[in-house]
Amino acid sequence: GKLDHEFITEYEFWLKSARNCSHNTTMKYLANFKKVVLICVKNGWLQRDPFFGYKMTKKPVIREFLSEPELKLMAEKQFGKRLQQVRDIFLFCCYSGLAYADVYKLKRSEIRIGIDGKKWIFTSRKKTETLSRIPLLPVSLAILEKYADHAECIITDRLLPVLTNQKMNSYLKEIADVCGITKELTFHIARHTFATTVTLNNGVPIETVSKMLGHTNLKTTQHYAKLLDTRVSEDMKCLSEKLDFKAGRQDLTSI
Repeated sequence: GKLDHEFITEYEFWLKSARNCSHNTTMKYLANFKKVVLICVKNGWLQRDPFFGYKMTKKPVIREFLSEPELKLMAEKQFGKRLQQVRDIFLFCCYSGLAYADVYKLKRSEIRIGIDGKKWIFTSRKKTETLSRIPLLPVSLAILEKYADHAECIITDRLLPVLTNQKMNSYLKEIADVCGITKELTFHIARHTFATTVTLNNGVPIETVSKMLGHTNLKTTQHYAKLLDTRVSEDMKCLSEKLDFKAGRQDLTSI
């Protein structure tokens, strides 16, 4: 077959229809395919680049996350045992930034004493195999304490009794209902909540957040955590006060 512009157009259509890929996922597959094609062009196995003039743009994704009041509401609500367990694991991820696959495989041996003499998570991310080192916040420590004697965890050497992602997500919908949270809750929202509400919004620098999330580049983190306006406004307020103080409250009417 011919590897030309038309082939790529058809491949894009096939990914979106037959494979049911979203627009952005399709673009990712095409970008990877383009890398291979360019190697072929460089080596002279292909006469011309079939991607020439082919537009590949990603659509911005609106990422949901929980606000501080919503987190508080969820933490304080009383649930039955089953929902309580899911809520606890979800909160653990909101305060540690772990993705589902990583909290699922988290072993007891992966909690170690960090540089400051306190407990940290030392784990490798399933998705990228990069190392994540995360100091444990009080909420996370309290949750681990709660499940320290959990029979299932002891037998499997796991830190938390994590269910399948599908089950977790369906219970999360129940939890959202009980709490009156109208956002479409999925387990991955915990990671976004950590990136925005818990860390960036409380003044943790983006480089630090990126390292804890186990991202390989800062761009991924920026994409994740669009700085919240409240944070920008607070930072500028601080700056405004500093400048005001430095000017010694000079008369600004002359400007």
